[in-house]
Amino acid sequence: MSEQVSPPGTGRFRACAAAELELGRAKLVRVAGRDLCLARCEDGIHAVDDLCSHEDYSLAEGEVDPTTCEVECWAHGSVFSLHDGEPQNLPATRPVGVYAVEVDGDDVYVVVPG
Repeated sequence: MSEQVSPPGTGRFRACAAAELELGRAKLVRVAGRDLCLARCEDGIHAVDDLCSHEDYSLAEGEVDPTTCEVECWAHGSVFSLHDGEPQNLPATRPVGVYAVEVDGDDVYVVVPG
C-alpha cells in the first residue's frame, strides 16, 4: 500500500482508482498519513478511519453491507455506519472518523482536514 499525495494546500488526496472498489467490499488505503477504510455501497463510496473504536482491529478486513452502508468489525462484531461513523451495536460505543469522498473521472479522492 503506497501513500498518495495531494497538490499542496488542497487537503484532497487520491485514494485509488474507482474500479478497485467492488460493491460490498472494503479496501484499506493510506491517505495523508492515515489508514482509511474505503467501501462501495449502493449509494456511493465512503471513507472512515480504519481502526475499530472498540479495539484496534482493521475495519477494512470486515464485512460491508452495501444496502445499509455499514461495516462490521471482524474481531468483535461491532457495526459502524459508513455515513456518520456511529456504532450500531456493542461492544463499540464511540464513532469512527468519517471523511468526504469525491469521485473524479476514474479516481477516488478523500478530503482530509488540515
